[in-house]
Amino acid sequence: MAKVFTLEQRILKRNSEVAEENRRGFDAQGVFVVSLASSPGSGKTSLLEKSLALLREELSVGVVEGDVQTDRDARRIEALGVPVVQVVTNGTCHLDAQMVQGALAHLETGRMELLFIENVGNLVCPAAYDLGEHLRIVLSSTTEGEDKPLKYPAMFRRSQAMVLNKIDLLPYVPFDLAEARTMALRVNPSLEIFETSCTTGAGIPEFCQWIVQKLSETSAA
Repeated sequence: MAKVFTLEQRILKRNSEVAEENRRGFDAQGVFVVSLASSPGSGKTSLLEKSLALLREELSVGVVEGDVQTDRDARRIEALGVPVVQVVTNGTCHLDAQMVQGALAHLETGRMELLFIENVGNLVCPAAYDLGEHLRIVLSSTTEGEDKPLKYPAMFRRSQAMVLNKIDLLPYVPFDLAEARTMALRVNPSLEIFETSCTTGAGIPEFCQWIVQKLSETSAA
């Protein structure tokens, strides 16, 4: 057991070093980086599509897509005319900083102001891996139940915002919105919370405005 623990620490230490390299590179190029994490089916790619449609009107944007198999999500983003690179992990349940670094070789980040990294659908492994992002956002949806923050606290604790997606389904699913907020804030009292629907567009403009505000604050600093 001790050997496994030591190996894990070495892997995470190396990942942190590469993540810091990524972050220094982003800062030098003036690129603000936002990572998205969730369990499968929460609507990360749909949220990204809706958000990019608004954000690309005032910012130059790009996307790194992570998935276990296929380039389906990347093709959805590409259809918007947004530069995108797909990272296929072939079974690995998360992106790491080195995978992101490899993807950057295929993106002209020097021409970007905002870069999204969509992680593999998983709330466990991605929580431990810094990618070099400036902002981490976790998605949950009304079809999953209110207790995701309590079951997967590390991801919610290490995120700056939570998106509660698919609120258009509230009349049809047994989901308590107030309880979901309470549980999330119990894990991370400073968590920003947005309620969105990619079907109706509700909450998307407010979410995008917050990202632009965070980008502006970072640029000013």
